[in-house]
Amino acid sequence: MSQTITRRSFLKTSSLVTLGAQIPALRALPREAEFRIGITTNTRGGWEKDLIKSFREASEVGYRAVETFYSFVQPYWEKPEEMKKILADLNLRFVTVSNGGPMVMQFEDPANEKQIIEEHLKLVRWIKGFGCTHLKINTGRRRSEGTTQDDLKQMAKTMNELGKRISDEGLKFGVHAHLWTQLQDRSEIDRLMDLTDPKHVYMVLDTGHITMAGIDPVGLTKSYVQRIVEYHMKDCKPEDRGGHKGGTPQRDGYTDKGKRIFYELGKGGVDFPAILAILKKNQWNGWLTVELDSTDTTPKESAAQSKSYLENVLKLKL
Repeated sequence: MSQTITRRSFLKTSSLVTLGAQIPALRALPREAEFRIGITTNTRGGWEKDLIKSFREASEVGYRAVETFYSFVQPYWEKPEEMKKILADLNLRFVTVSNGGPMVMQFEDPANEKQIIEEHLKLVRWIKGFGCTHLKINTGRRRSEGTTQDDLKQMAKTMNELGKRISDEGLKFGVHAHLWTQLQDRSEIDRLMDLTDPKHVYMVLDTGHITMAGIDPVGLTKSYVQRIVEYHMKDCKPEDRGGHKGGTPQRDGYTDKGKRIFYELGKGGVDFPAILAILKKNQWNGWLTVELDSTDTTPKESAAQSKSYLENVLKLKL
């Protein structure tokens, strides 16, 4: 057999070798962070009792993804196609649908473990039909004695099992620390993260609740950036920047005009640019969901104000 190499075959072989050498370099290029923007639609002052109005007005402002609670979708539980049509007609999709009453959420009670897993898996399978990629959950109302180490162990046990089952469904499981619930303080968050499997249990970081619990959301982002699947983005007063310095705010009246502790984006109590810088550095991929518990104007006006901050200050596109 002839071993003669023609000029044409030599050039062809050389080009393939060169291309092959380049492919690993191309694959090594870092991916960019991906921010998906949404809004929760339960703002008191006009949205809290009218789901369709809240969806419509969020869409009119320019949002393309909405998040709500289990109780709001119950009327559509047996007719998801009707909900899909409502969303499609408004050019919307779901970020996720949170747990909430009447679901059982006292994860610290071992007697509730079986029911919690069953109920939350039903919700997971329902939102899966809408293309959601994660479930966000709150824990139950905080007891007067607070959360004990035994509570956290039981919460972790149930969450590990639930998280594994949710992973099997192809979604992620995100736990939301929230004032006045069994998961509130930094020590509780750290312990729960230590006790749970990072492959199956993630975090939803609410910048408002974290700040008012005396925690710096920038620092928490640095600690858990790889376990955060979603942010609930709300602002606080400038004097609360870096973590509220007083005691835990009272729940009663916190949404009343003149007594609010959470505000539209841009108030100055949360360093959102610093959070985004960390997310970009770590090529984070997830949801940035605007949320406001109440408003001094209208939910639509507040949603527009936060949208302006996202676009003009943070330079994000909805």
